[in-house]
Amino acid sequence: MAEFTVAVADPESGQTHQLDVDGQDANRFIGKDIGEDVDGGAVGLDGYTLEISGGSDDAGRPMRGDVRGSDLKSILTDGGVGFNPERDGERKRITVRGREVSDATAQINARISARGDESVEDLLGGDDE
Repeated sequence: MAEFTVAVADPESGQTHQLDVDGQDANRFIGKDIGEDVDGGAVGLDGYTLEISGGSDDAGRPMRGDVRGSDLKSILTDGGVGFNPERDGERKRITVRGREVSDATAQINARISARGDESVEDLLGGDDE
């Protein structure tokens, strides 16, 4: 069964809340791609909408929005997620995960894209993790 840590960023306050989800709530994320919206009720934010912005697997390999699927891929890149070149023209082969959330995903990064009626602090119990 899927189990994730979801890091929810609040663009208004600048805070990030880390929440653990499993079971049926975690299944709401399975099969979604980076950039897609998920109901915030999965992490306890009823009435909110979250946009998936990235993530990583249990080994720390990042998800990339330009790689299809959920499998590991070895790509040659000149920058972006997973590689920051130090000089012009530098390229490197790196292993990354695709943009689709799967059971192999350990952490999902998300941002609030639509707000509900209650504040985030009220819904999460003022817990700043």
